[in-house]
Amino acid sequence: MLVIKQDGTGVVIKVRVQPRASHNSLAGEMEGALKVRLTAPPVDGAANEACCKFFAQLFGVAKTDVEIMSGHSGRNKLIRIKGINESQARTVLGI
Repeated sequence: MLVIKQDGTGVVIKVRVQPRASHNSLAGEMEGALKVRLTAPPVDGAANEACCKFFAQLFGVAKTDVEIMSGHSGRNKLIRIKGINESQARTVLGI
């Protein structure tokens, strides 16, 4: 089951990032996390930056409303998206 939790300011989503993909996209669920493919390489924070930008565009929020809470140096991350609720997140993700 995909981990999406409502918190005080928005939602927190468990994400697994695959860097250096051919295109940016959602790739289903993997071990309770939303799998995300990103074209950016995992160096100098490029993949983290691309991840925030991807989710901001996907949910229609400002890039400053997307925050990586944990997992800055790994593939598994917790992402907070401010200004939306769990129902809206599930609708956008189609789950």
